[in-house]
Amino acid sequence: MEGQDWVYSDKVKDHFLNPRNFLMGDESKFDYDAVGQVGNPICGDQMRMYIKVGRDKKGREIIEDVRWKTYGCASAIASTSALSELCKGRALDAALKIGAKDIDDYLGNLPKHKFHCSVLGHDALKEAIENFRKKSS
Repeated sequence: MEGQDWVYSDKVKDHFLNPRNFLMGDESKFDYDAVGQVGNPICGDQMRMYIKVGRDKKGREIIEDVRWKTYGCASAIASTSALSELCKGRALDAALKIGAKDIDDYLGNLPKHKFHCSVLGHDALKEAIENFRKKSS
């Protein structure tokens, strides 16, 4: 059907209207260890991901908490919200393995022409983890 590629799943709508782990206001109010920022010059979306790193019972570094900000469309907001839920509590290397397809599947599929939004979130998280590792070494 014409226009079906614009249909958002209920889960995408929910994450857009009720974003999880969104950082409202001043980032100094969130005690983060590292930040990653990426943008897409074609669509204009910008994402910033803040991570707080802790350790699990086995001593592995994990994403203890995460917050984010984005300037972007509904798909960008929903994708970043979903990623923030998927990565919380995971070991850093495991969090890096969360890909755009995982985010898309979790949300019940983004419109095809909006799939790139899920890639931006992953890239912002990757940069935050890399920044944390640089600071820690």
